[in-house]
Amino acid sequence: MLLGANVRHHRKLKGMSQEQLALEAGMERSYVSDLERGTRNPSVRALGRLADALGVAPQSLLENR
Repeated sequence: MLLGANVRHHRKLKGMSQEQLALEAGMERSYVSDLERGTRNPSVRALGRLADALGVAPQSLLENR
């Protein structure tokens, strides 16, 4: 749940839709939606791709804000 909240937070700070984030990260929008809702856990590779697309360090997606 923490990861999903952080992905959503950073996505909204960038003014991105789930569709835009998914496109930038090379994944399906439904996958991003599942991550944000906490119903799916990402692989290490997916975590890195999300972080790159959001312009943040991967560990920032796993930390308490």
